[in-house]
Order: sequence, then C-alpha cells, then structure tokens
Amino acid sequence: MRVERIARDKVRIFISYDDLEERGIDRDEIWHNGKKVQDLFWDMMETAYMEVGFEIAGPISVEAFTMPTEGVVVIVTRIPSIPGATSDESDMEDDDDNATTLFSREPGFQSRADSYMVFSFSDFDDLVFVCHTLLPYQINTSLFYYKDRYELLIADALDSERWQLVASILSEYGSVSNSTEAVLKEYGKTVIAENALEAIVQRFPL
Repeated sequence: MRVERIARDKVRIFISYDDLEERGIDRDEIWHNGKKVQDLFWDMMETAYMEVGFEIAGPISVEAFTMPTEGVVVIVTRIPSIPGATSDESDMEDDDDNATTLFSREPGFQSRADSYMVFSFSDFDDLVFVCHTLLPYQINTSLFYYKDRYELLIADALDSERWQLVASILSEYGSVSNSTEAVLKEYGKTVIAENALEAIVQRFPL
C-alpha cells in the first residue's frame, strides 16, 4: 500500500493486487461492501493518517479505478461541510452514500479527477509507442529523467472513465512510479516541460 497526499483534502492510495491477495480479496470483490473491503478501507485511512496526516472529518468521496497489471488506485476526498447542516445530518448522508459500496467506479463529489499520475519507463521505445497511442486523448504531460528511468507525468482534469482508460494503456508498457511531481522537478532532469506526447510523436515517428 502506498499513500500520497495530492491536495489538502485529497489523498491517492495505491493498492497492488498482491496486497489484495494477502487480504483474501479478489479483484471483483473490491467493488462490493463486504467486511474484508471495509477493513481494507479503514486500514487505508489509518495508513493515510500515520504517513501523511490525512484525517477523516465529516463526509468523504471515494473513487477508484483499476489497472490491469498494477493494482487499484483509490482517491479519497474530504467534502466541505454543507452550511447549516448539523454533524449528525452530515454523518447520516455519508453513511447512506457508503451503504452500497465503499469504492465507486464513478466520480463521487467531483466529476473530474484534477490530479496527476506518474508512470515510469525503462525502455524509451516503449515510451514512444505509448505516446503515439495516447496522442488522440490530448492530455497534459511532462517528461523527466530520474534514476535512469523516463518518468512521464500526466497532469490533467480527466473524468474517472478516461483516467482508467489512460492508466490501462500506460500500464501495458510502463509501471506506476513512486516519484512525485515535486521530486521530479527538484531532483530529476526535465526532458520535455510540457506537451510531451506531441513532442515525442513529432520527433520519433513510428
């Protein structure tokens, strides 16, 4: 399990399929609100609090998407309290929202994932092929070189369905990176600061 705070009220948690298997949870079971999934969720929240100081206070939005070979990415967002609503009312609304399932395939509070993700590539040819495949999606990207690997930063406001599709394509040739945007900008070498997909496709035709 890996936790990253991406905003004041938002964390991203990566759970590998090995993590799920160790807990006796199969890939389809995570979309159901069973006891194992509930235990996993509270373990995630405890880890988020211990590692990055993210604490649940009031209602939250939970959305997740899977990557074929990597695992599950869960984004948890704290929702601002509704003016005039009591804490009991907010808690009741939160309980109702989570009664059916903890991990929603659809966006919760926000309709778009204003987040970022980093994928790592050891083979430049794989990176070139991925860029050609993703070009029609017109997403904002930057390319860095860090620790002998090419790190592709995807920073765009995509809906959950497009995030999952883009992540699925990327995971076929690369892997989710532990590097954050701040680390790449400070310690990595900036190869292409913006419009990396377009630049690579133009310079390296298939």
